[in-house]
Amino acid sequence: MTSGFLSTNIFRGLAFRVLLFLSLALLPIGLIAVVQTREIAEQNLENAELSLLAITEQASAKESGTIQEAFGAAAALASVVKLIKSDNVSCSAFMREYQQSSDLYTVASFIQNDGRMDCVSTGVSGNVSDRPVFQKMIEHKSRMANVTSTPAQSKEPVLIVTNPLKVEEELIGFINLSIPEKVFNDAPVPETGSQPIAMLTFNAQGDILTTKNGLEAAEQELPSFAALKWYVGQSGRVFHDTNQQGQDRVYAVLPIVPGVAYAMSVWPEDSPLLQAGAMTTLSFVLPVAMWLASLVVAFWALNRLAIKHIRKLGRQMRHFALNRTLPRTPLGGVVPTEIVNMEHAFVGMAESILRDEASLEDNLRQKNILLKEVHHRVKNNLQLISSIMNMQIRQATTSDAKRVLQRLQDRILSLATVHKSLYQNDNLTRVDGGALMHEIVNQLLSVGLPSGSGVTVSQNYEAVQLDPDDAAPLTLLVSEAITNALKYVAADGKAKGHIEVSLSHTQPEMALLFVKNTTGNIDPEAGTGLGSRLINAFSRQLNGQVEIIDEEGTYTLSVEFHVPLQAKEVYDY
Repeated sequence: MTSGFLSTNIFRGLAFRVLLFLSLALLPIGLIAVVQTREIAEQNLENAELSLLAITEQASAKESGTIQEAFGAAAALASVVKLIKSDNVSCSAFMREYQQSSDLYTVASFIQNDGRMDCVSTGVSGNVSDRPVFQKMIEHKSRMANVTSTPAQSKEPVLIVTNPLKVEEELIGFINLSIPEKVFNDAPVPETGSQPIAMLTFNAQGDILTTKNGLEAAEQELPSFAALKWYVGQSGRVFHDTNQQGQDRVYAVLPIVPGVAYAMSVWPEDSPLLQAGAMTTLSFVLPVAMWLASLVVAFWALNRLAIKHIRKLGRQMRHFALNRTLPRTPLGGVVPTEIVNMEHAFVGMAESILRDEASLEDNLRQKNILLKEVHHRVKNNLQLISSIMNMQIRQATTSDAKRVLQRLQDRILSLATVHKSLYQNDNLTRVDGGALMHEIVNQLLSVGLPSGSGVTVSQNYEAVQLDPDDAAPLTLLVSEAITNALKYVAADGKAKGHIEVSLSHTQPEMALLFVKNTTGNIDPEAGTGLGSRLINAFSRQLNGQVEIIDEEGTYTLSVEFHVPLQAKEVYDY
């Protein structure tokens, strides 16, 4: 009944329809009270965790104060011991006076790096280098708190607070204060509304220092996921885990002395302090359910109004890209106006492309015909010049003049061969270097190597595709190299001459021209050196490197040059 209302161009627009369906889908989010309830529940949970941390701090106040006081005292003693450490008698007397003035410590001592303990409040020197606690001191070289049941000086279990003593950043020993374990056991339990299952303190190495309910009970309540040392460095954290017996627990960790000692309380999962955040789960499920419902409605709306039509239009575009055919049946019906306009724009663009391609193809065909005609006329003109030079050669009176004209004629014929290959090839942008060399070499051999000469020739050419700009210097280079080989190849009754010519790929974009001939014992003729200069010049035009090996009996010329897939820079020569 709304078809007439939605039939106008405005209401058939994709934006209007998407907004309409999204508005219907997001209507449940108007229940903002649920979100507020969730935020309140999360705030209550955060307050509950803060309460756990506060109770933990209160419950460990005695232990925290004692350990912090001990570290402060050790730091103060270090300042004095640094001055009197060389006098063991005075140092021991100072330690004894300090220990007696305080009822907290049983032993105060200064231990050197080698384990000797000559400055001690008891006055009894000794060596503690074999003690596990001392070995931990040497390993960490920092403030520490450790528990030992068999101390070197005391007769009862103690907690040893260690402060390193350094002179100019060099560690010279440790100040130790021993706190009897009974000091912590006799500490009064603070009155709080809720009591943790277990209360303990531990050091940075994960060793338990003190407990409220006994060491065995505390070890059973430790988290099973990770050792205590993994919680070092965390300032005030509450987390859920299972204890060693697999029971769910809530753990609160607070630093006593950051990086040295920490307090941990263990609480049951159903602690009254944590019930304030029980609504968090429900308040989270409801928004997720509303979000999923909104996605379903939005997807259905988009798929019905846009996606399936866009996919059809995309198939039409891919079909045009593959075989250049326009869609037979246009989009219609209830398709949104924007998509119909897109189809009209696509069809117009496709028709324009077809017209432009037809025009470009026609222009390209005409250009190729003109280029082939140019190459054909250049070839004819070069052959005409070669014929004129041939007439001049026959009229030359000296052998030197004939030889010079003959060399010029060979070079001109080499260029004519390049242009012949270009106009006979459908692809005017690439030339088959192997076929080009085969024709030029055979042409030179037919003129410069008479029958019965006794010279064998081996040729091997790969189809190396060249740019037209590279084809001309390559043919001239080959012409000079073959002429040079024919000039000095050895062939007499005793030795058979041999010429080897090849063109091959050495890498995907590198090619190698190789010309090798025998020389025998022929005396070299004095020349102008023009051929060598031309060979070097043509090699540089190819961006190649010339390598000549003149050994006894053989002469080898090799040129490795770049055969780029795209246009390349040419060296100036």
